[in-house]
Amino acid sequence: MTETGQTAGDGGATPTVGVIGLGAIGDGVASSVVRAGLPVVVADVRAEATDRYRESGTVAGSAAELARLSDVVVVAVVDDDQVRSVLSGPDGALAAARPGAVVVVVSTISTSTVAALGAEAAALGVDLVDCGVSGGPSAAADGELVCMVGGEREVIDRIAPVLDALGSLTVRMGPLGSGLAAKLARNLVQYGSWLAAYEGQVLAEAAGVDLRKLATVIKASDARIGGASTLMFRTTAAPFTDADDPGLVAYMRSAAALAHKDLRAALEAGAAAGVTLPLAAMTDARCDDIFGVGSGTASGTEAS
Repeated sequence: MTETGQTAGDGGATPTVGVIGLGAIGDGVASSVVRAGLPVVVADVRAEATDRYRESGTVAGSAAELARLSDVVVVAVVDDDQVRSVLSGPDGALAAARPGAVVVVVSTISTSTVAALGAEAAALGVDLVDCGVSGGPSAAADGELVCMVGGEREVIDRIAPVLDALGSLTVRMGPLGSGLAAKLARNLVQYGSWLAAYEGQVLAEAAGVDLRKLATVIKASDARIGGASTLMFRTTAAPFTDADDPGLVAYMRSAAALAHKDLRAALEAGAAAGVTLPLAAMTDARCDDIFGVGSGTASGTEAS
């Protein structure tokens, strides 16, 4: 469901959805659209990818042909070059699209490419939104993607039935480009968390701890205290100021001090085991920033 809860399309009409690129995400998107009862058109350079839609939808021979048949075009190819190749130029989907069509880019590409494509689309009378998606192939196949969308609110509301078909949650992040900016930030959190998990395993293995048992206790404790998003409850990542609740600032300062203690104990254990823990050292160095009590925080100096 979209964040606004709206599901009305353009005057209640059922939009025809085109999906360009039937890889791990695009194939799930197309199958979710079919399951939602929306007409689908697909295009992919691989015949084996499109064959399964010959009975449930329409197979287009090119991105331009797909655009001519579609009200909403979902682009799910791999990278910036592929997105530009299917959308831009006289033979691209933008030039062939129907007046008032909407292009939804779910590929993870640069925000500068999105901005350039948005300008090209606008000049041709086509609306373009960027939609970072999270959840992976299984979520795509189940219609359970988390959608981070950038673009005009009216356009996003207009394609709500399509977004509801492919995702379990749609949040408008802001103007064009903000959806993919949010996706990149979300990926940074994910990959950084995996690095922390790797480094934790290095320390545990060096101490003779069974890594499967470590995974068990981490999963159990995360269910109680939360994962990487636990501290993401503020509207800014800047240090606390005098305008913030003094009790909260004191709590976060205490939490930062405890984190320093634990990280330094981990670094000492790593040194004793003969393993280097660069992420632990970096986290210790920036721990006050993580908790919002770094340089510039109101009511005192940094925690130590």
